[in-house]
Amino acid sequence: MSSLLTSGDLISVCRRLLVIAYEDIGLANPPACSRAANAVWTAQQIGLPEARIPLANAVIELALSPKSNSAMMAVDHAQQDVLHRSGKIPTSLKDAHFKGAEKLGHGTYYQYPHDYPNDWVAQQYLPDSLKENQYFSPKGNSKFEELLKKQYETLWHMQHESNKNH
Repeated sequence: MSSLLTSGDLISVCRRLLVIAYEDIGLANPPACSRAANAVWTAQQIGLPEARIPLANAVIELALSPKSNSAMMAVDHAQQDVLHRSGKIPTSLKDAHFKGAEKLGHGTYYQYPHDYPNDWVAQQYLPDSLKENQYFSPKGNSKFEELLKKQYETLWHMQHESNKNH
């Protein structure tokens, strides 16, 4: 970072810090991602040479933070499936806000999750060809990611119990 800043390349340093924050730290420490974004914004506002101060804070926090790339891996896996294995969107999720949508079956049988306990309802969100796929593999490298992992496992179990009963 020092040689990039010495050469005046603030843009590259800021870009790298943001990528590190969201790719390498991610869900293990979301507040660190926000603080890194804030440090980048501050650095861009004040410019060099003072920009080095908020950036140094971000570098130290990111270096010492727990790490997890689970969100990046999830979106990469999902993108691969969309590119190579996508299927038809479930009819209940298709846009029903136009004349004739009902005749096509669009939006029929859609259940609005916020009308159900815990704002969740078991219904098919993915095409048949992808409905059994799991994309998010939380590592649990922090209390926050452990909570996400627990919630994900609970919802996955509830969804699949519902599928067995239908």
